[in-house]
Parts: sequence; structure tokens; C-alpha cells
Amino acid sequence: MNTTELSAGANTPERILDIAEGLVQRRGYNGFSYADIAREMSIAKASLHYHYAGKAELGEALIERYTVRFGEALEAIDASLEEAGAKLAAYADLYSDVLRGDRMCLCGMLAAEYETLPDPMSDSVRRFFDLNVAWLARVLADGASAGTLSLEASPVEAAQGLLGALQGAMLVARPYRDPQVFQAVAAQALGGIAVAST
Repeated sequence: MNTTELSAGANTPERILDIAEGLVQRRGYNGFSYADIAREMSIAKASLHYHYAGKAELGEALIERYTVRFGEALEAIDASLEEAGAKLAAYADLYSDVLRGDRMCLCGMLAAEYETLPDPMSDSVRRFFDLNVAWLARVLADGASAGTLSLEASPVEAAQGLLGALQGAMLVARPYRDPQVFQAVAAQALGGIAVAST
């Protein structure tokens, strides 16, 4: 999900997060420094440390904000759609939208660097994925109960599989800079659990 649209008049801490999020989504956590943010904002690095004591604190704030916004996107899907298949398609669109902005899922990028992250950031990345698995498992269970989805595993296992497929599809699509690669994988994953209408 692209949460880094810079809004006019954004306060300094939010602008720092906006810029850092874009950098992580393109380069990864280990691929940027405070100097990159300071240069883009035309401010001194000391000003960044005033708002976020260090890169780890900035990273935690990034994940927390991303998780909250992703959770809000899931709530919006729940509020606007009833059928489980439609909810899952809208969920996949969240990732497709990120790719169209030439970015990756923030927590997907961080998961690739998991072993090098500070512990509090690692915990926050896990919480993001836990949120996604819990939501997907609920939607999948609802769809199975309604007879619109066919699961060959438990809802939690199916949720983990779907999340892994979508995150992996982002990685495969990235070198091609082609969202269609992602969409083809997403369509296959969703089509595999949909019950054909008669």
C-alpha cells in the first residue's frame, strides 16, 4: 500500500516518515541513511535526530504508521464489500497499487532484511503480518462458510499461503516493472480457491 503521498503543509515528523517510507519501499532499510532524508528535505541531519533519535526509532515509527494505515484499508474493504472473493480481490489490489508506484510493500521489504533489523523493528514486522493473516483467515473462513470459497487447508494456513503468494508475486514482478506479472499470480491464487458459480 502506498501511504507516502506528500501532503501540502505536512509537519516535519510526518514528512520525515513519508520520505523514509519511500526510500525503504525502493531500497530497503539498509539502503538509505539519515543523510538521504536530510538531503531531500534540505535540512541538517541533527534536525532528524530531534524528531527520531536514531534510525531504529524511525524504523519503528514507519512500521507502526504503515500497519495502522493498512489496518484502516482492511476496515474500509470490510465496510464496502460483503462477498469474501470481492474482499480478497480488493486486498490484492492494495499490493498492485504499490507496484504501480514502483514500490514494494514496506514490511515485505523489511522481512527480506529481517536478520539485520533491530529487535523492536523485527517484532513490529511480525505484528504487521499477524494482522494480515488474521484478517485473511477471517475472510477465507467466511467465504468457506458461505460456500463461495473452497479451502484445502485451515483458514490460517490458507491465509499464510495467500499472503506468501502475493508478497512473492511482488518480488517476481519487480525486476520486470510490470504489475501484470503480479496480477497474473494474484488471479491464479484467488481463482484456485473460488468456487465456480453454477
